[in-house]
Amino acid sequence: RSTLLQLQHHLYYAPNFTFSSKLDLWDPNTRCCSWKGVTCQALGHVIGIDLSYQNLSGNLHSIFNLHHLQRLNLARNNFNTTLFQYGFGKLPNLTHLNLSASCFHGKIPEGISYLTRIDISWNSRLMGQLPEFSINNSLQVLSLTSASFSRSIPASIAYLGNLVKLDLSYHNFNGLIPPFHRSRVPNLASLDLSRNQLSGSIPSSLFTLSTLRTLSIGYNSFSDHRLKFGIRTFPQLETLQLSSCNLIEFPKFIKSQNKLTSLDLSNNRFHGLVPNWLWKSTLGVLDLSSNAIDIPNQFPFEDSLQYLDLSNNNISGAVPNWAWKKILQYLDLSNNKLEGKLPSHSSAKVTQNQRNNLEGKLPRSLANCRNLAVLDLGKNMIHDTFPYWLVKLSLLKVLILRSNRFYGSIKIFGDGNAFPMLHILDLASNNFSGEISVEFFQSLRGMMVIDDNKAKPIYVGDNYYYQDSVTIVNRGFKIFYQKILTLLTCLDLSNNNFHGRILDEVQDLKYLHVLNLSYNGFFGPIPSALGSLTELESLDLSQNSLSGKIPPQLTSLTFLAVLNLSYNPLDGSIPQSNQFGTFLNDSYRGNPRLCGVPLTKKCNEVDLQMLPPKEGEDSWIDGLFV
Repeated sequence: RSTLLQLQHHLYYAPNFTFSSKLDLWDPNTRCCSWKGVTCQALGHVIGIDLSYQNLSGNLHSIFNLHHLQRLNLARNNFNTTLFQYGFGKLPNLTHLNLSASCFHGKIPEGISYLTRIDISWNSRLMGQLPEFSINNSLQVLSLTSASFSRSIPASIAYLGNLVKLDLSYHNFNGLIPPFHRSRVPNLASLDLSRNQLSGSIPSSLFTLSTLRTLSIGYNSFSDHRLKFGIRTFPQLETLQLSSCNLIEFPKFIKSQNKLTSLDLSNNRFHGLVPNWLWKSTLGVLDLSSNAIDIPNQFPFEDSLQYLDLSNNNISGAVPNWAWKKILQYLDLSNNKLEGKLPSHSSAKVTQNQRNNLEGKLPRSLANCRNLAVLDLGKNMIHDTFPYWLVKLSLLKVLILRSNRFYGSIKIFGDGNAFPMLHILDLASNNFSGEISVEFFQSLRGMMVIDDNKAKPIYVGDNYYYQDSVTIVNRGFKIFYQKILTLLTCLDLSNNNFHGRILDEVQDLKYLHVLNLSYNGFFGPIPSALGSLTELESLDLSQNSLSGKIPPQLTSLTFLAVLNLSYNPLDGSIPQSNQFGTFLNDSYRGNPRLCGVPLTKKCNEVDLQMLPPKEGEDSWIDGLFV
């Protein structure tokens, strides 16, 4: 108890220690064994501490006085300290250690290798070499995902007889795969060596591991182009990841995998028709993206399949009817050679068909896809008006219709509960026109209120087999998001024919991070209401006909990293603040009436030189728009 009180004192009062409000439950007037995150044994000794997701920072020295401690979980904090300074040998009973994603750096201390379960993954500044492991080591789980370890993987790691799970993914390990063999690691169930720089051949001994349920060795530099192994290889295998292995032939040992539920063969060199034996009746996840394959018209579909990624291939012709089977939750057919019209029915949760040649109108039956969370049809030739009827999809989070042939004004019909969860709307590069209505801004309910619980990031698809990706224009660049954070909000209406004033109702989108209204015909002043969007990181109003002064309220946008007001007839001085001082001339290019830092012309010089056009003369802005 005294040690925990000392720890509590550090948590609350030490200048280099912070603690979230949840640990107010640590009441010094109550038994410490009743405190949240503290576990005691019968004699009252503390044997477990779980302070994960508490936004802790500082040092850990107080914990090393808890000599009976068996389990320590400090995952997802912000310690930002070296790990090597701590002598884990001072905790002789410690068996389970979780320090994942807590900003530790430096080398791994030697004593840590004698524990039973170790998870120090997602500490990207850990570096150096892995320690050698004793053959008699009791280690069962070792997870070191995403650090900066280099050189080769110690061969001794293949002799840990109690090892059940090993994750060394996302490193810079080079050399060969250690000599894993069933006789040396008889209980190994999960092996992840993906995203390293391993080379040479995949050792045949690896395929004696009959207890493996998960094998991930993709994104390395192996010399094998074909994998030829026995028909009874991996009888227990459930997850197989061979992405980016430079394979040119489908591994035939997959024929005998009768328990396989997830198969990733993406980014290889497969070509031609996919063999029928690849479609396993047990598969729930199948990723064949980024190859050169085609698929048969009569797809040997299994009802177990929920995730199907066939993007970046050579699939041609019309979108096949089998692609819209009701059981699918995720479907990605983007970057193929598909053409024609979209099928008229689907119940997938995610549909991606961008960068094809799809045409015609959006089928209104999409409104019946009640589970749809992501709809990405960007870069096609769809010719239709704004699909206002999608407001019926209460779970829709991402809608991307950019680079099509949509036209007309945006009209919203509903009862005020439209798009309750939509947080990314991209309508850029179409032929939309007219004014943006009050009803439009009011319909974007998902951009007004977002859960403030940011302790654990949530991504689209976390509850399913997939984690969806998206490309949006953020901070002036096209950025590919491998996973879509549900906290990211984006509204992109750029490169259309909208006109009129930007309404003050835009201030209702309180949680907007990216706003792009560039390359339109908006006129009038920049609304001072934009200063209410305090979460805004990127604002692009360039290439419009906005006039008047830059409202000083924009200086309150302390998170603003990108500002583009170029090519508008703005005038007056540029507001000055710490944030505005970071923007360069490019943010104001083509605004000769503006003055002040960072521009070289002083305000009085500009005011004298620039006069408004006379009546009947064309404005200087004419001709800027193509």
